[in-house]
Amino acid sequence: MPIPRLTIRVALLVLLLSALAPSGPSAPMTPLALSGAAGAEGTEGAEGTEGAEPAATVPTHPTATERTTPVSSTDSRQLAGRRVIYSYPGPTPPPELLDTVRAGRAAGVIFFKENAPTVAQLRSAVDQLNRAAAEAPTGAPLLLMTDQEGGKVRRLPGAPELSAKQTGLAADPAGAVAEAGAGAARTLSDAGLNLNLAPVLDVFDTPDNFIDHFERSYSGRPEVVAELGSAFLVAQQKLGVAATAKHFPGLGSAAREANTDASAVVLPVPLDELRARGEEPYRAAIAAGVRLVMASWAVYPALDAYRPAGLSRAVVQGELRDRLGFRGVTVTDALEAGALADFGDAGDRAVAAAEAGMDLVLCSGRDVAQGDAAVEALATALDSGRLDTAGFTEAVHRVDALRTSPTTP
Repeated sequence: MPIPRLTIRVALLVLLLSALAPSGPSAPMTPLALSGAAGAEGTEGAEGTEGAEPAATVPTHPTATERTTPVSSTDSRQLAGRRVIYSYPGPTPPPELLDTVRAGRAAGVIFFKENAPTVAQLRSAVDQLNRAAAEAPTGAPLLLMTDQEGGKVRRLPGAPELSAKQTGLAADPAGAVAEAGAGAARTLSDAGLNLNLAPVLDVFDTPDNFIDHFERSYSGRPEVVAELGSAFLVAQQKLGVAATAKHFPGLGSAAREANTDASAVVLPVPLDELRARGEEPYRAAIAAGVRLVMASWAVYPALDAYRPAGLSRAVVQGELRDRLGFRGVTVTDALEAGALADFGDAGDRAVAAAEAGMDLVLCSGRDVAQGDAAVEALATALDSGRLDTAGFTEAVHRVDALRTSPTTP
């Protein structure tokens, strides 16, 4: 008698299930356990595998929200990249940077004057980067940033034309600073950028010292800096450009020649003065909703006698997070700064910054290889257990939230 087709199908199904069943207890799934299936770039298998629909039902071009890659399904290099800001030389993004962005291994890009000989050329570069980001596993927008403080520190032509010092001395400082913040937002938005590394909240203590000489401080009075800095960032963020308060916990006491870009700087400010003067503007900025805070590369012996602020957990976690309650994104100053000469290469510095609690690593040396080195070092430290997986994941989530926020369209 012929065997019924249904019986054959049932028997084949039983055999198939038996072959697929594990022979023993399976190992528990760790947050990074799927990284091997994702491949070196982390661009495959990011949608998750449990209860997956047939491949034909997956949209060919999902939206950014639909494509947000769960941290648990992402390889370590992509996780690391989501904490790194890249830079490049000249007016055109090099192919290797575009490939990195497509692979989802970059959180954003910082631009300098050499990247923007004209606004039209910068806009073209931004369009190339945005198209690459749309192809990445997460589909999240890049953080596209520059330093548009005003006065002498402007990477793009246009507002704000007044420096912080000029704004603070204006007949109507509140009105002038609100216009400066809005002007900065318009200038960046017109070029396609969504994040400004401003305002500076340093309170200078001596006329013509480092921060005052370049007119980057609103005032020598902390309450004035608090009021004007907060007004700048509120006006800017209302127009969709995220603001960055810098340089925590303050460079206002730095001498005229004390430049962390060039060499190590130690600021022996007493703790009570540091908190009363240097930190007051940050309390106001946090209350006003500032999205990012940049830590300085100076050493503050009252808080940590051995490490610059951006590499010090006592400063980043103890002061900024725990004391002041900041819950936004922390970002380093330039990773290639001379102040970090004793702290290894780009990879060493990136890992030290992450250990301190910095979310974003700013690789602003106009060299894609610098960003790559930071990514590789962070990934290696994560895989080895040197960097805590839970803390790493929290940092990625904060950065991802900023990238997909309405404040950074």
